[in-house]
Amino acid sequence: MGKVCLIYGESGSGKSASLRNFEASELGIFNISQKPMPFRKKLPVANVSDYEYIKAKLRENSRNCYVLDDIGLAMTFYLFNRCLEPGYGKFTQAAKDFYDLVQCAIRETSEDTITYFIMHVERSDDGMKLKAKTAGKMIDSQLTLESLFSIVLYAQTDGKRHWFSTQSDGVTTAKSPMEMFPEEIDNDLKAVDSAIREYYEMAPLCAAPKEKKSEGKSRANVETASAIPGGGKA
Repeated sequence: MGKVCLIYGESGSGKSASLRNFEASELGIFNISQKPMPFRKKLPVANVSDYEYIKAKLRENSRNCYVLDDIGLAMTFYLFNRCLEPGYGKFTQAAKDFYDLVQCAIRETSEDTITYFIMHVERSDDGMKLKAKTAGKMIDSQLTLESLFSIVLYAQTDGKRHWFSTQSDGVTTAKSPMEMFPEEIDNDLKAVDSAIREYYEMAPLCAAPKEKKSEGKSRANVETASAIPGGGKA
């Protein structure tokens, strides 16, 4: 079983920029919004928002680090495509699809794999909490996103520096296991990845394709750095 981590924050708070210290061979990125990365380094990106495609690639597990950048938009895209359909079933389906994706990242990846879910932030209906943004109240009534994750990091900036909060101050939903992180850390997702692996005694981040077994035979799964999960499907 793999591990999952939720990272959420305002636009410009350094969520995508936190990927800057990874090398191309170390991770795969599913770019839901299809926007360019905010740095010059070329990392393996698949411009895709289809849940089934993403889950299929996670099951291949050819890397032990995946990033789903702005995955909340997948819910929005789904509902926009069905906006003329009557009834509330589409909201239930949107919540279930997200839940199934998280479960796939946990249950259908190897024990040394970490999947990062990056999302935007919104204020709760009562105005008291800052939470990961979903596609509407209907989904919130059926799914509390943060409850699916043991690690939730809140991305912040003061205009000069960017950081992750790792514990709630009563307003955010940030949380992490005891002694995994200090209360504030640099927005460096590779350093976060190293800390999670050390805490849970996981295998280190792979800098090369992992060995996979198929029909009882060991084989190397080869990917190009430019197309991690096999190309860009929208």
